[in-house]
Amino acid sequence: MTESILAVVAGIAILVFGADRFVAGSAAIARNLGVSPLVIGLTIVAFGTSAPEIIVSAMAAFKGNPGLSVGNAIGSNITNVALVLGMTALAQPITVHSAMLRREFPVLLGIMLAAFLLVCDGELGRVDGIILLTGLAALVWWLIRMGMQTRTCPQPANPDPASCDPMGSEFEAEIPAEMHTPIAAMWFIVGLTLLLIGSRALVWGAVRIAHGLGVSDIVIGIGIVGVGTSLPELAASMTSAIRKEDDIAVGNVIGSNMFNLLAVLGLPGVIMPLRIDNIVLIRDFPVMAALTLALFIMAFGCRKAGRITRLEGAMLVVSFFAYQIALFKY
Repeated sequence: MTESILAVVAGIAILVFGADRFVAGSAAIARNLGVSPLVIGLTIVAFGTSAPEIIVSAMAAFKGNPGLSVGNAIGSNITNVALVLGMTALAQPITVHSAMLRREFPVLLGIMLAAFLLVCDGELGRVDGIILLTGLAALVWWLIRMGMQTRTCPQPANPDPASCDPMGSEFEAEIPAEMHTPIAAMWFIVGLTLLLIGSRALVWGAVRIAHGLGVSDIVIGIGIVGVGTSLPELAASMTSAIRKEDDIAVGNVIGSNMFNLLAVLGLPGVIMPLRIDNIVLIRDFPVMAALTLALFIMAFGCRKAGRITRLEGAMLVVSFFAYQIALFKY
């Protein structure tokens, strides 16, 4: 068991560093090719923060543990909202100005509903996986189109933008401005390699822990792997909030959760179809849905900026730990 725990810890650490280098390298390459910071943030950064979940999902499915992949997708989404945004709001209350995020909120809810309808029969088959991955391609196209059509607010961003979006200037400050393409390519390759190494160690250790504790792969995927692969989102959102880049803090979570439902849940369906335990449908999916709806209510902001206060952040964190206790206790 000690070796398994060390493998999980090492795998998570490698994944966090690998995701950071992967995002930095790929974002710098895109910027050097003339892609706008807003499009980079909406697509490459969102995909990059979900890269640990995606690689782990594929690795687990190839290794014959697709349940770990499903748990990873659901657990990451729960962790992103309850722990990541909860901890971020505790450190610094979050105010959401971006009109693009208000367009992404309903899309996230729609994706979550579609994913539930696909698996509510108790199976995640190849057709389900293909539908989810097709939805991923459509999502990327929509994000690119939206990013190209949106004007970025100049710095300092208008707190109540009518014709521009402040998230573009926030991404402008985050994406590496001066990284030569060969260096960026090197970091891209290093990051991807580390993601593969870290995911292999994490899956190996997580499966051994699950067998040692006598619990299902899905429970370990939700409780350990889902939390571990969400650490890049936690680091990114905390850093963004401290820098007063609140829209990025929330945008990272929304983008990551959409990619998780479409890519992380779709991959195991295509690689190795599986049956979904009823407990996932009656316990874990509803928790994910309730937290996503709570985020929508707190941060949407119809006529004014949405806001997640410290009290609401504390409630999210408490709900996360209560869920984790229930997960392993029952």
